[in-house]
Amino acid sequence: MEALDLALIGIAALGAGAVNAVAGGGTLITFPALVALGVPAIAANVTNTVALCPGYIGGTIAQSADLRGQRRRLYWVLPLTAAGGLLGGLLLLNTEERVFRTLVPYLILLASILLAVQRPLGAWLARRRQARGGGKGSDLAAALPVALGAVYGGYFGAGLGVIMLAVLGLSMHDTLVRLNALKQAISFSTNIAAAIFFLFSGLVLWDVALVMAVGAFAGGALGGRYARKLNSEALRWMVVTVGVVIACVYFVK
Repeated sequence: MEALDLALIGIAALGAGAVNAVAGGGTLITFPALVALGVPAIAANVTNTVALCPGYIGGTIAQSADLRGQRRRLYWVLPLTAAGGLLGGLLLLNTEERVFRTLVPYLILLASILLAVQRPLGAWLARRRQARGGGKGSDLAAALPVALGAVYGGYFGAGLGVIMLAVLGLSMHDTLVRLNALKQAISFSTNIAAAIFFLFSGLVLWDVALVMAVGAFAGGALGGRYARKLNSEALRWMVVTVGVVIACVYFVK
């Protein structure tokens, strides 16, 4: 890839890191950018997963305090979602490029919709939890949907956090703060497992991944620093709009 292309993808990763820190949805910036620069769709997805992994590590560490007291959940959630991430990665590498390119607009549109409903979903879950009062949820009821969500995360990943928060909120009785931390740990487990699997695929564009990782880290630091000064709602809807437009372009093509 030419120096100019690397610079452009670095800028895209910088923006994605900032967006992830403020509103989420950074993959809707970096993945289409890679494809637009001529990277095959599967290689773009693989490289994107590997490059953005440091963000999941940082996010999990940042919320580690809210994971205290959830050790029993982590004992089954982390292995389950790691297995789901591996399965999703395996499915991706066994999907023909032509088939995956056909699925791309649907995946991007799904991720855009999930990002769009993120805020109202969180509010609804909070109201539902308050209405349930002392009712108890079942961790076991979350096992199958969590596993399926992890498979999706290993296959594509955008919008995984919204899916997991909805599943956890509907099946487990706990505060949204603690469930959000658990969701972050799940995203970490799923994506790290898929990324490690992808390391041996021969599809990772290492120069691109390195530039993206640096850009995403810098963007995340900037986004976190200025998060309170930015309008997260407007930024989120901007990313949603971009995702829908990109999906429409892919549909037309």
